[in-house]
Amino acid sequence: MLDVKKIRSDFPILHRKVHGKPLVYLDSAASSQKPKQVIDAISHYYMTSHANIHRGIHALGEEATAAYEEAHQRTAHFINAASWREIIFTKNTTESLNLLAYTLTQMWKKGDEIIVSRKEHHSNFVPWQQCAAMHGLVLKIVEITPEGFVDVEHLRSLLTPQTKLVSIAHMSNVLGTVNDIKKIAQVVHANRTNDGDCTLISVDGAQSVPHMPVDVQDLDCDFLSFSSHKMLGPTGIGVLYGKKKLLEKMPAFLFGGGMVGTVTEKETRCGDLPWKFEAGTPNIAGAVGFSAALTYLQNIGMENVWKHDQELAHYALQRLKEQKDVTIYGSTSPKALRGAAISFTLAGVHAHDVISILDQEGIAVRAGHHCAQPLLDSMNLAATVRLSCYVYTTKEEIDACIAALDKVRKVFCR
Repeated sequence: MLDVKKIRSDFPILHRKVHGKPLVYLDSAASSQKPKQVIDAISHYYMTSHANIHRGIHALGEEATAAYEEAHQRTAHFINAASWREIIFTKNTTESLNLLAYTLTQMWKKGDEIIVSRKEHHSNFVPWQQCAAMHGLVLKIVEITPEGFVDVEHLRSLLTPQTKLVSIAHMSNVLGTVNDIKKIAQVVHANRTNDGDCTLISVDGAQSVPHMPVDVQDLDCDFLSFSSHKMLGPTGIGVLYGKKKLLEKMPAFLFGGGMVGTVTEKETRCGDLPWKFEAGTPNIAGAVGFSAALTYLQNIGMENVWKHDQELAHYALQRLKEQKDVTIYGSTSPKALRGAAISFTLAGVHAHDVISILDQEGIAVRAGHHCAQPLLDSMNLAATVRLSCYVYTTKEEIDACIAALDKVRKVFCR
């Protein structure tokens, strides 16, 4: 079990007040808070070692380069990549998925197919949709089960020799449900394309990697995307993992300094991985902070993080089920594999009105379509309220959120 009290002492922001009330932060699925270890690592880098990387031989340049490359290595270890060269730093999950969409679709032919699920975040829907339109590709939508999981049998029926890639979220940011990526990868890889290759699988790990152990070699996913800011690290840095043999075949995404091997008047040759996809001066300080966040999580242990999430999820679901006018979306079964991001509605009250009252009580939750409009449209919903937990969340904070719903009722349900 986590020592949550000790963990909370590492997060300066959790000691502040909002509207005169103690902050109850239940919006970690959008962005997590940062421990002082991460804040201090970024500050220390700027105070002692800042310089551009891969350029100068002077001491500061070498120190900054070492720190930046160590961040790649630590990230590779965190998800058990075969090599640190399979780790590409981007701005966020959205850029990672755009990098994939823009480069891969250049290599495909008109009529080739991409499959995504109905519950995808816009970042794993819109890039594929737009690139499909640009290149004359076919975008297929796999349905989800009533419990909120990808319908594997429907996916199997959609696969054809024209299917180049399936892109699926590991954990839904709306429903909290966790897909069986290992099983899905087996189904996807069993499909052969007209070129004789197996269909590829890309995984949106923005919600899963921060909360549960993820081993890319065990899952056998071809690509995995996630963000630092959802896992205690700074904003402005994300990760694209890809199998080395696939990344080597893909064209470069951005061009300029840092990504080149050689440049002549007639041609430019790309550099080695991962620099081939990291043009320009990168977010070095962000990488330093992200590395510190990974160390923090590894010291806790991702198995412990996941157990804590499961305990909070089951507790929050039980408390919400006690509210007769609350409807929960996604599986509420104690046996369901799901994270502690829970969407619900309060009868007769718009989601935005709910969170405005909760905010007055110092409680930070999220309302809206959560960048998943196709999913909410399929459920005939305009918006839901979402509470989401992390390593610093307590059951008492969940209780505070539930209790504050009575104040919402007093204002809107007279």
